[in-house]
Amino acid sequence: MTDNMYQLLAIIIYMIAMLAIGWYAFAKTSNLTDYMLGGRSLGPAVTALSAGAADMSGWLLMGLPGAIFVSGLVEAWIAIGLTIGAYLNWLLVAPRLRVYTQVTNDSITIPSYLDNRLRDNTKLIRIASGIIILIFFTFYVSSGMVAGGKFFDSSFGYEYHTGLLIVSAVVVAYTLFGGFLAVSYTDFLQGLIMFLALITVPLFGLFVTGGLGDTISSIKAVSPDLLNLLPATATAAGIISSLAWGLGYFGQPHIIVRFMAISSVKETKQARRIGIGWMMLSLFGAIGTALVGVAYYEQNAGELKDAETVFIVLGQILFHPFIAGIMLAAILAAVMSTISSQLIVTSSALVEDIYKALFNKTADDKHYVFVGRMAVLVVAIIAGILAWNPDSSILSLVGFAWAGFGAAFGPVILLSLYWRKLTNYGALSGMITGAATAFIWGKVDALSSALYEIVPGFFVCLIVAVVVSMLTYKPNKEIEEEFTRSEVLLKEERK
Repeated sequence: MTDNMYQLLAIIIYMIAMLAIGWYAFAKTSNLTDYMLGGRSLGPAVTALSAGAADMSGWLLMGLPGAIFVSGLVEAWIAIGLTIGAYLNWLLVAPRLRVYTQVTNDSITIPSYLDNRLRDNTKLIRIASGIIILIFFTFYVSSGMVAGGKFFDSSFGYEYHTGLLIVSAVVVAYTLFGGFLAVSYTDFLQGLIMFLALITVPLFGLFVTGGLGDTISSIKAVSPDLLNLLPATATAAGIISSLAWGLGYFGQPHIIVRFMAISSVKETKQARRIGIGWMMLSLFGAIGTALVGVAYYEQNAGELKDAETVFIVLGQILFHPFIAGIMLAAILAAVMSTISSQLIVTSSALVEDIYKALFNKTADDKHYVFVGRMAVLVVAIIAGILAWNPDSSILSLVGFAWAGFGAAFGPVILLSLYWRKLTNYGALSGMITGAATAFIWGKVDALSSALYEIVPGFFVCLIVAVVVSMLTYKPNKEIEEEFTRSEVLLKEERK
């Protein structure tokens, strides 16, 4: 059996496992809440790892190692910002959102939560939120498909578009049928695979490059600045932009929806510990993989064609072909876990927040589940068209979508959980101006190269939401009672 056949066998086993989980989840999905939120039944480990796997995507195994391979540890500021942001998200958002979404008419999507929380009789918040989710997630899903196409091209020599279609077909199949449970269970398994692969590759790589001392010497031979968090080329704006990735967590629908699905508030503390531990070790692994790759190519006088494939290439060099295939499956795990999470949230937004709101249609859950599945298919097709260009950058696509969500939803979510006086007009104005600022800033090269678009977008949203809310605030007894009840329930469940 050839090396390629061993690796392909591992990939096939992995994909069959994903489809089997999808079928299992399909059997457990009986209504719309099951399909969109898993019946609020997730345990802390599944919640933590599925949130992490949904978060990191192909960026963790391809985008970040590629950036560090080229530019060195200065790119690790993104990882630092993300870790701080993720911790604060678990600490500040997870417990309150779990309680508040249940208090506000058992909301199952972020737009429906905001609609119910703010008593928006116009439905404009719900529709605007759904449209923002649809626009930015289509870009986000396309970044995963780009990663899938690059994966099969660099791993097996398959044509880019063939790889893109294979990955898309499998992930769409299990998401379409199994819904949120399939996405969460597969993400949990994929998170484990990613974690083990990211720890194993740099550790084994160190043996090949002669241990820690020889590895560091080889990296310095390429450039001493590669090991410097603050090289001479670093700028304050660049570091702020990297750290600002952490701001995005508060507004990522595919991540914070996990907080709504966990079985109880008490479980969020354990989930936070598991999630942050997984994240820190995985990020260290991604950084270590890139640096070991630099040392390896320096020692062997080689050249890497595409820096974003350093994890793939090292896995093939270091391990038996079948084990290398499992390492390659980690790439697919990262890519597919994020695509599936984004597809299910986009489907939720289209059905729950646009279709229902615009058409005011009354139907049974079977109808809505069917519409949700069709939404998954349509969004996947549009994202596939956007991803058809093989020269698309994974990191730039992810960065653009991440900024859009962070700027549109982050400040509004935080204000809705901690500030009684947020109004529907304040939230709507903030979301629209935040999303527009991030979108326009990100499309102007002179601006986006100077400062990451999430920074102006986030603070524009925050300021506008607060100012407009203060101008339009009117006491509402129902909102006040719900806010108080959520705080009481939060204290009770934490005991």
